[in-house]
Amino acid sequence: MTSPTDPRAFLYHDGQLDPAEAQALTAAALGKADDGELYLQYRKSEAFGFDDGRLKTASYDTHSGFGLRAVSGEMTAFAHANELSAAAIRRASETMALIDPSSAPKAGPPRSTNRHLYTAADPLDLIPFADKVTLCQTIDAAARARDPRVAQVSVSLMGNWNVVEIVRADGFVATDVRPLVRLNVSIVVEQNGRRETGNFGMGGRYLYTELMEPATWNRAIDQALSQALVNLDAVAAPAGEMTVLLGPGWPGILLHEAIGHGLEGDFNRKGTSAFSGRIGERVAAPGVTVVDDGSIADRRGSLSIDDEGTPTQENVLIEDGILKGYIQDRLNARLMGVAPTGNGRRESFAHAPMPRMTNTFMRGGSDDPAELLSRVKNGIFAKSFGGGQVDIVSGKFVFSCTEAYLVENGKLGAPIKGATLIGDGPSCLTRVEGIGNDFALDEGVGMCGKGGQSVPAGVGQPTLLVGGLTVGGTAV
Repeated sequence: MTSPTDPRAFLYHDGQLDPAEAQALTAAALGKADDGELYLQYRKSEAFGFDDGRLKTASYDTHSGFGLRAVSGEMTAFAHANELSAAAIRRASETMALIDPSSAPKAGPPRSTNRHLYTAADPLDLIPFADKVTLCQTIDAAARARDPRVAQVSVSLMGNWNVVEIVRADGFVATDVRPLVRLNVSIVVEQNGRRETGNFGMGGRYLYTELMEPATWNRAIDQALSQALVNLDAVAAPAGEMTVLLGPGWPGILLHEAIGHGLEGDFNRKGTSAFSGRIGERVAAPGVTVVDDGSIADRRGSLSIDDEGTPTQENVLIEDGILKGYIQDRLNARLMGVAPTGNGRRESFAHAPMPRMTNTFMRGGSDDPAELLSRVKNGIFAKSFGGGQVDIVSGKFVFSCTEAYLVENGKLGAPIKGATLIGDGPSCLTRVEGIGNDFALDEGVGMCGKGGQSVPAGVGQPTLLVGGLTVGGTAV
């Protein structure tokens, strides 16, 4: 049995389910399968929305349940329930019995690890409710005091705490306790009848105490206000094909969407990715190295183990422009004859795992960012992005810039409004003309969607000089 102070106590309850029962039920349910697992989860989450000087929303919820999966060849049987009990798992086992056994050998367990990339403490319970509301009030008041042009301030504070356990038929058991917090500040400024917005967010797998440091939340205010004030002076964006300088950090979202998804194992096994069957080929300009690494401490996209129990690791996907490999869950890795990479992820117990990115980034180069700027005769500098749309199969993308500038004869010009970047990931990689020495990861706000599932993810890159991108603008 578990002790009251053991996080596993949220998964196992007297008279409902105990660890020995979970092990026995999994072994019985998956007897005919090549692979699979019982995935147990408990999650609590909260969110605060502070707007117009008052607390507008506050929510708190908990949920728990299990997902039971049996894999045979390419076929998967999956059942789930929001009830952690032996009786519910037995009912789910009836679905597993429908799977046809294959002649393939049983898949072995993941390698074990005692590594912990983040605290197991619960961020929600460590800080009183009133202190979280006070933080939002303090940020709101400080933002309004910064500049008389501030017309509206919105602050959101979110946190969740997950306890997950993976139980396999071969006796393997792995547990992970996952905190996650996030702070977002949005500021609307008004001048001469014109209104503009700036946003900044930060977060990671740590506790609220880090976000409550005055230096931290003051930086969020400064960044959001700066972006809003810059946009007050923005002129219409130009349109056409031109050289684009991408800033470090968050602009790596373009790399994540336009290229990262195309490097996931399922798309490549099925031959639907632009990178399918191209291992060992040049797919990017020299100097371009793309990495997915879920083992960076405290990062939003990091996991000590993935949702199949595989330890996360650094995976070099493209090295000096040459395609080296894909990111894999267990199913696709087995069918492709390679090792899992620690990228089997799921949104919750109600979803089956699939290959997903963790923290995906392009490594820094040796170029001075100022020198890269000096090379741009006529183009734009994209410092920050908002939303975008991507066709995962082709890599074609459209991204909107939330902060961008004209560049003329190597110098930053006026800020621009309404700029979008249009292109496709595979050809974009080949047009990289300069790679800065200022690599940075994002601030910890990313969410990645795929197949109807959303998971936290990280991105990053240095300053990048890319030639021949299409800019969709508002200028006539």
